[in-house]
Amino acid sequence: MIGCDCEVCTSTDPKDNRLRSSIMVETAETTIIVDTTPDFRYQMLRLGIKKVDAIIFTHPHRDHIAGLDDVRAFNYISQKPMKVYCNYLTEEALRRDFYYAFSDTRYPGVPEIDLHTITEEPFTINDLNIQPVLVWHMKMPVYGFRFGPFTYITDANYIEENEKQKIKGSKAMVLNALRKEKHISHYNLEEAVELVQELEIPEAYFTHISHQLGLHAAITKELPSGIHLGYDGLVLNL
Repeated sequence: MIGCDCEVCTSTDPKDNRLRSSIMVETAETTIIVDTTPDFRYQMLRLGIKKVDAIIFTHPHRDHIAGLDDVRAFNYISQKPMKVYCNYLTEEALRRDFYYAFSDTRYPGVPEIDLHTITEEPFTINDLNIQPVLVWHMKMPVYGFRFGPFTYITDANYIEENEKQKIKGSKAMVLNALRKEKHISHYNLEEAVELVQELEIPEAYFTHISHQLGLHAAITKELPSGIHLGYDGLVLNL
């Protein structure tokens, strides 16, 4: 956190040094990104990513959409628009915040975006089948996504019973766990652990972690078997 000198923000453990929450999902044919955070450009440079087939958004908050402008590099490499999938709320935010990409008169070099509005219905990107999972971020609808045996959920504090059924049977899940204290719109650590155990997920990784949660090494020792803290650069092979 900017300006903070707490033990987490000054830790020398690289697992305590985190950028904003995002994931990359790869199959033999397809590479997608879930959320373009303000750190999107650096995340792509750090991993040396040369190809992205599509971007999927969970919700319209700035810490999840602000990096979209940098898809222009992928436009240049592929010579085609970037496919973008999102719900109607996020589409509204993208059209507002990146108005120049949707203008009838666009200047050269603006991002080229092929926008697709999604609902809770499953959809496919090349060989990747995707099941949206509706979760709630206080009063805001947010999409988690299930990719075969893997489910990704961020920015949630409530999931309805019928949506939980879409998650059950996952081999692994990523879930937000902001801190130990209760929060108005995020699961805290205790709530996240309870949800993982309720859904009987064998392996779970917590993300969207605040510095208020504590040191990665210390919290890891407190977690039940099969539950872990996520960290930048974590790779899951499923």
